[in-house]
Amino acid sequence: MKQWILGALLTLACFSLLGCKAKEEGQKSTKKQILRIAVTTSTRDSGLLKKLLPVFEKDQNAEVQVLAVGTGKALKLGEMGEVDAVVVHAKKSEEAFMKAGFGSRRVDVMVNYFVIVGPKNDPAKIEGLSVSESLPKIQNGNFKFISRGDNSGTHKKEISLWGGSAPKWDNYIKSGQGMGATLIMADQMNAYTLADIGTYLKMIEKLALKRLNKKEPKLLNPYGAMVVNPVKHPKAKAKLAGQFLDFLISEKAQRMIGEYKINNKTLFEPLHLNKKN
Repeated sequence: MKQWILGALLTLACFSLLGCKAKEEGQKSTKKQILRIAVTTSTRDSGLLKKLLPVFEKDQNAEVQVLAVGTGKALKLGEMGEVDAVVVHAKKSEEAFMKAGFGSRRVDVMVNYFVIVGPKNDPAKIEGLSVSESLPKIQNGNFKFISRGDNSGTHKKEISLWGGSAPKWDNYIKSGQGMGATLIMADQMNAYTLADIGTYLKMIEKLALKRLNKKEPKLLNPYGAMVVNPVKHPKAKAKLAGQFLDFLISEKAQRMIGEYKINNKTLFEPLHLNKKN
């Protein structure tokens, strides 16, 4: 009798242990993966990520942690292995990042364009002019211009439009902040600034600034995404980051990008619709 009771107790103990183990394994399988991505402030401020990320998170049972900074800082976070993926808009810097071995994969995702915005009374009289005509008029007239001044993709583009180096005049002011904050600063100071169309349209109801320049190829703004190289940073979640890139260029995400509008205006043009990825 004692042996039977002992055997029953041992059997119950085994079932209990097996049950605990199964429960533990079940918990592990449902635990969300964490993906860390560095993105530009313009990507965040446009509102697009709020549409895209919940879909990816649900599909992959993941949680995406977003660090929104300028392109220069985003790439630096990738170089240091502080993030798993990077989404920026400065193609030359992206290519340098890949060439240096900091990224293991890169894809083009979408494109929008830059705009010059400024006071509604347009004191420099640049409305309808090209960017090459507009910037000298702002500088020569000593009108206020707010530069991001933060090594972001927008700042890099602005400097290239000035001819490769920052201009100098009394009313050329560096904000050192993201796109949204720079637009607010320009608005408060009745100044001109260069902005991506996405962030400008997202904030247009809060601003008195007016879009002044015409659309032209020189102001195209392409966005790319990269996986941080696991060879340089073994802790980087390259597989999950790769799945994120696959998602960004998938038909589902590309349609969401193309259909994302503010005030009935499209913010981004997807680059992979009806194409083999």
